[in-house]
Amino acid sequence: MASVKFSRKEFEKYLKITPEIAEKISMLGTHLESLTKDEIELEILPNRPDLFSMHGFLRAFLSFSGKKPGLKKYKTNKPEKKYSVEIDNSVSDVRPYTACAIVKGLKFDDEKIKEIIDIQEKIHSTLGRNRKKIAIGIYPLEKISLPIRYEAREPEKIKFIPLDSDKEMNGLQILQQHPTGREYAHLLEGKKRYPVFADSNGKILSMPPIINSNETGRITTETKDIFIECSGFDFSILKKTLNILVTMFSDMSGRVYQMKLNYPKPVITPDLSPDKMKINLENVNKLLGLKIKKQDLKKLLEKMGYGYAGGYVFIPAWRTDILHEVDIIEDIAIAYGYENFTPEIPEIATIGQANHEEVLKRKIAQLLAGLGMLEISSYHLLTKDDLKKMNEKPVIEVDKSKTDYSVLRQNLICSSLKTLSENIDKDYPQKLFEIGKVFLLSDTEETRIKENDNLCISVAPGNFTEIKQVLEYLARMLGIKFDFEESEISFAIPGRTAKILHNQKEIGIIGEIHPSILKKFHLKLPVSSAELNLSEIFKNINPQ
Repeated sequence: MASVKFSRKEFEKYLKITPEIAEKISMLGTHLESLTKDEIELEILPNRPDLFSMHGFLRAFLSFSGKKPGLKKYKTNKPEKKYSVEIDNSVSDVRPYTACAIVKGLKFDDEKIKEIIDIQEKIHSTLGRNRKKIAIGIYPLEKISLPIRYEAREPEKIKFIPLDSDKEMNGLQILQQHPTGREYAHLLEGKKRYPVFADSNGKILSMPPIINSNETGRITTETKDIFIECSGFDFSILKKTLNILVTMFSDMSGRVYQMKLNYPKPVITPDLSPDKMKINLENVNKLLGLKIKKQDLKKLLEKMGYGYAGGYVFIPAWRTDILHEVDIIEDIAIAYGYENFTPEIPEIATIGQANHEEVLKRKIAQLLAGLGMLEISSYHLLTKDDLKKMNEKPVIEVDKSKTDYSVLRQNLICSSLKTLSENIDKDYPQKLFEIGKVFLLSDTEETRIKENDNLCISVAPGNFTEIKQVLEYLARMLGIKFDFEESEISFAIPGRTAKILHNQKEIGIIGEIHPSILKKFHLKLPVSSAELNLSEIFKNINPQ
């Protein structure tokens, strides 16, 4: 949960808080943590970054309360001359994408500046994964010259005075000497060049995702017009983030101007046209246990800020959490009101007992935790780039995926290495294990996809002998026996790998990860891993 605080005085310029309003705030799914004469504190789920600003929350709440229902429309002005950003190919290996806009006619005061800083910090820490996925920069337009250039430079050739500093530094010095630079230095670790935004006069605006320039990277109460950029790795998320920001500024009476982004195929941002998704009324009623009609569906959707026509839902361009029809149905349930659902006890009698396989999974987890290992849980979906690092090709892809995570994982070792790569700044040794699903193509006609429960163990730094000892201990404690037969694995070191056998049947692999694979994951210490198919051995283990 993200905790956001708004000035009560500013909030009540738009909406007077009464006991009834305070109750409705919680019904929206935004828990009212505290309410004082000066401040409102709310707990908001990280999947709703559009509610992190006061103006964004008010937009959603005024719709929910029935005061301003339906899809709110915003005006964008076409790019003026020089309203463009040149994206150099040099950023492709560092931080490849940006989405930008210009907003004019703003009137800032201390409260509005605080609101802007707060939403930046909240987006950075949640949706932006501590700036790794998204970094936001906001600049006073009067201090920069258009057009803007986004490129990567060698650290020694990047020179500017960073925020909260009084001396010029180069890129490397910022990462080594500036407090913010040291905090986020790991995001550029191993990069030969760092990304920068510069204006047409060559003046550096910022070095994302680290820090802005002290000269051009700070807005004040004197600022009227601003340039906004969002940089990162997923262009679709960057566009959504930009939409969250420009709609907030539009609600502050700003005029939004688009910019032309000169990629190989030029793109115009922001684009505030709504997404469109088909919704099935039968699915809504079946999932929620209701009997609502089309006219009721339209009212409920408009209550949550959607548009509805011809069986299609029109989704606000600033919503980042709508990936599937089920997400919309969840909002319909909120609009209907959970307090209005009638609980029912199923008319069946059952005697429950613990599932055999789940008992064994818990036992395995307890044994490995007893060895000082840390259990992890990772996503079932991976990106194609993740598989490319493992020299593997996608087997099962998700149709029409809304994100880069479009491939069902076929092993847990890739997920394990990814977790290690995201924690290279933590203490070693790192000993991880995961019990989770993997997905393979089925040999039968009954189902196209087969799911297996697998166990993966990874140790960094580690070697073949160490991981083999862990498996032998595990087998002994479970009352079974593993055999090992030398083999070759595409992502492991030849001569230091083996197949894991149980009852003369291959159930897994063990080995030391090849240095070329470690390099792709930016891992500098040796890693040994083992993965075995639990589904094959559950039959032979007594859960007691």
